[in-house]
Amino acid sequence: MTVTHLRWGSDALSLLISHAPAEPVRLLAAGEAMSLPDPLSEPELCRRLAHRALPLVEVQTAGTGRLGTSGKRHVDGAAARALRYVGHEEDQDGSVQHLRVRMADEDTGLRVTAVYTLRAGVPVLGSEAYVENAGAEPVTLEFVSSFAVSNLARHLPDGDRWEDGLSLWTAANPWCGEFRWAHATLAQRGLYDVGMVPYGQTGSKNRIAVTSTGSWSSSEYLPSGCLEETTTGRALLWQIEHNGSWHAELSDRFDDVCLVLGGPNDREHQWRRRLDPGDSFRTVPVAVALVPSGGVEAALGAMTLHRRAGRRQHPDHQGLPVVFNDFMNSLMGEPTTKALLPLVDAAAAAGAEVFCVDAGWYDAEQPGAVGPGGVPGWWDAVGVWAESAARFPGGLGEIVDRIREAGMVPGLWLEPEVVGVRSPIAATLPDEAFFRRDGVRLAEWGRHQLDLRHPSARAHLDSVVDRLVHDYGVGYLKLDYNIDIGPGTDSPGPGSSPGDGLLGHNRAHLDWLDGVLDRHPALVLESCAAGGSRTDHAILSRLPIHSVTDQQDFRLLPAIAAAAPTAVPPEQGAIWAYPLPEHGDAELGMVMVSAMLGRIHLSGRPDLLTPQQAALVREAIDTYKTYRHLLPDARPRWPLGLPGWRDGWIALALTTSDRTEDGTTLLAVWRRDGAPKAVDVPLPWAPEGARPRMLFGTGPQAAHDWDGRARILRVTLPAEPSALLIALGRSR
Repeated sequence: MTVTHLRWGSDALSLLISHAPAEPVRLLAAGEAMSLPDPLSEPELCRRLAHRALPLVEVQTAGTGRLGTSGKRHVDGAAARALRYVGHEEDQDGSVQHLRVRMADEDTGLRVTAVYTLRAGVPVLGSEAYVENAGAEPVTLEFVSSFAVSNLARHLPDGDRWEDGLSLWTAANPWCGEFRWAHATLAQRGLYDVGMVPYGQTGSKNRIAVTSTGSWSSSEYLPSGCLEETTTGRALLWQIEHNGSWHAELSDRFDDVCLVLGGPNDREHQWRRRLDPGDSFRTVPVAVALVPSGGVEAALGAMTLHRRAGRRQHPDHQGLPVVFNDFMNSLMGEPTTKALLPLVDAAAAAGAEVFCVDAGWYDAEQPGAVGPGGVPGWWDAVGVWAESAARFPGGLGEIVDRIREAGMVPGLWLEPEVVGVRSPIAATLPDEAFFRRDGVRLAEWGRHQLDLRHPSARAHLDSVVDRLVHDYGVGYLKLDYNIDIGPGTDSPGPGSSPGDGLLGHNRAHLDWLDGVLDRHPALVLESCAAGGSRTDHAILSRLPIHSVTDQQDFRLLPAIAAAAPTAVPPEQGAIWAYPLPEHGDAELGMVMVSAMLGRIHLSGRPDLLTPQQAALVREAIDTYKTYRHLLPDARPRWPLGLPGWRDGWIALALTTSDRTEDGTTLLAVWRRDGAPKAVDVPLPWAPEGARPRMLFGTGPQAAHDWDGRARILRVTLPAEPSALLIALGRSR
């Protein structure tokens, strides 16, 4: 049998693909160019890789299922095995390379195209797939992979078992405890070589699966993971770039390991897509970083480059204004003219540049009213988004004018995707504008979910945003989202799957966001979903700033703030800083430092601080403004490891490129209750001749000592809890 091989990519990341007349197209290997086998000099190795490799795109359809295996994993789809190579195209658009591999099943008319993308200098592969029904009969898709790769254990030393030589990193993402990365070997996660391959079996039939169902894309786990070789540090990090349901799974196959990534599917998400003749479907995009050494930290550095390169450009990415928001440990959803005016003055005095009036500004209920379930009285009545005359006797414009006179940009909180069950909008819009099941409009926690595929739903939201921008001149909107509507909607009619309805809405939501920014290009839109419950690149690639958490305890916040750059570039990650009168100097230092390597979201009660406390807050913000221009190019590092939830010492470093400030390192170090008073922080990347200097810190006898030869910084913080912010760079 004649086998043809295709090598594509760059020195940083390349693919080796094979195809033959009687076989599906397969991805044999992916990685840096020098690590790929040569089919001419290593034909036997390439044959073994082909035997283990999955088809380029895994496809499962109703009526065909899988072949040669069973169980829950999404491999060996009969429809995928029937696809044959048709052709491929390579092109380049500036610094971006594209590869399109076309495949078809001539018997059924199913056509599939795998699309790969690479940016110059970035070892991250973009991947998605297109499916078209060119046949005469309908086809129902049940699963289509966005990316599939095998032979992930091929670099392990001889004698090492893949179950012990490979570790999997995943990140639990609970509300108010986001970015909880942890790793374990595949064996520790329950995937073993069960010894059945010599008996003609493919493997264990098991998998390690991480999945998310519903409209909160990251409420349980981040849509990311990393497979790492424990001895070499070679790593593959993925992110599924979707704002809805997704699925990732690792499994064993012919004494090796494979990875399959995708969006919603039938088994996990109630998704099916019927393709009538001529219809097509596009998978959700994914990105995969591959690094030869450095482990998860190096892979996260590569993914940070990808996230920046692939997002919509916005002036906020460079300006990084300090935002004051009146919610967190402040007014907590009870804004009034009387309460806001002193906060506006105090925020301006502290150095804030944006003032966002958070939830409650539209509340016509009695101040302090509580509804069923302990939520505010307005909770199930939202949707009109008009100011409350009771809360603002002189009109909301009085507050907006005061904000502008104080030199700040006015902003408002909005939860656009929901309509309260008591809202007049719930009766005004047609049923088709909402999520439904079996004709019944869905309700979750007193809210209906708008379906942004429907013109009236989108027209309603467009009118709300345009009115707020026009009538009040707001330059900032915080877009929150506090429900998870579940698997989806079966609108527009019988036969529609809920998962496909949700996918359609997810894509319409992104299109709506693009439309808002097209009309108002200077408007800053903040992404929020009960804190970090929608931390995905689909949203982050469009909105310039992202609220990472709702955590109210400043002693718990450092573990979140330090880990946030694993998913959100520092210049997009909004961290709360909520100074309160009861905070001592060292505590105030921790409150402020937690936000100073991201986007400062000032809150708390700056209007009630003593002059000394207010001066410390102002000092922190003034200091932040001296270096914030470095954040958009900085790479995150974790010199004490990715932070554990209860770690006593936590450290986050941001290192600038060699072209900026001679390779400056910005280092935040936190000491929490019960930790020893000193810690050694290794900074092996620091340039020769580097010297540390304290940027900001409060509390008694804080100190640091630099061992330039060993590249170790010893930090001493006698007070607990407390924190320091240090800059390390070459002496001038």
